[in-house]
Amino acid sequence: MEDNVSTARTPIAKSAEKRPPTRAAARGKIYLYAIIAGGEDRAYEEAGIDQSNLYSISMGQIAAVVSDVVNENVRPERARLAAHHQVLKKLMAESTPLPMSFGIVADSPAAVRRMLERNQDVLLDQLQHVAGTVEMGLRITWDVENIFEYFVTTHPELRLARDRLLGSNCQPTQEQKIEVGRMFDRLLTDDREAHSDLAMGIFASHKCEIKQLKCRNEREVMNLACLVKREAVPLFEAAVFEIAKQFDNNFALDYNGPWAPHNFVNVDLEL
Repeated sequence: MEDNVSTARTPIAKSAEKRPPTRAAARGKIYLYAIIAGGEDRAYEEAGIDQSNLYSISMGQIAAVVSDVVNENVRPERARLAAHHQVLKKLMAESTPLPMSFGIVADSPAAVRRMLERNQDVLLDQLQHVAGTVEMGLRITWDVENIFEYFVTTHPELRLARDRLLGSNCQPTQEQKIEVGRMFDRLLTDDREAHSDLAMGIFASHKCEIKQLKCRNEREVMNLACLVKREAVPLFEAAVFEIAKQFDNNFALDYNGPWAPHNFVNVDLEL
C-alpha cells in the first residue's frame, strides 16, 4: 500500500532534518509539527512529543519539522499538547512557520517528501504570506454575573418586554417566552457588531490582517485573530490599550500571543 499523510486539510508550519531516519521512522510513523522555509535536513536539540528526537525532512525549498512516533493515533494528552506547542514556540523564535494541527501523522519519510513535493508551490506562497509575522489574539467578554439581566438593565426595550411578560396575570405562553429570547439574541448580536466595529476602526490604521473568529458562548463580545508584523507588535499593543479604554468594568479583555499563525494558514494538501 502506498504511504500517505493522515490528513488532507490543515494549518501548517515546518522545519528540517539532518540525519538518517530512526527505527521508528523506518517503521513509517512520522509526527508532523510544522512546515518551514529551507531546503536542508536538520536535527534539533529540543525534544518533541514523548521526548522523541526532533528533526526535519526537506524537499525543494521547504521542509517539515517532525519526530518519530510508534503509533498512528497520537492521543491529545496534556504533556503531548504542551510538547507540540513548545516545538512551535521554538520554531517561531527563528522564523514564522506554518503550524500543523495536533495529531497529524505520516506513514514514512517518503510520504512526507511526496506531500512536500506535490504542495511545494502553495506552501511557499503561504510561507511568504506569513513571513515576518506573528499571530496575536484579542478576546473581549462581558464580565457580568448574569448576561440576560445585564442586557435587561442596559436595554429599555428588553426590560419592558421582560416586565410585560412577568407582570401579566396569566401564565406566559411558550411563544411569548420565545419572543423575548429572540429580542435578547438580536440585541446581543447588535451589541457585538457595534463593539467589533469600534475595535476594527481603531485597528484600521495598522497594517495587519484581522479575522473575526466565531464567539464560543453568549458572554463573548468578540474573538479576534490578528496577523501582525513582528516589528509592528508594540504599535499594535498600543492600539489594544486604546480599545481597552472604550470598555468599562462590565467587560474583560484577554490579549494574548505571540503565536504561530494558526488562523491564517488553511491549505488543501495535495496528497
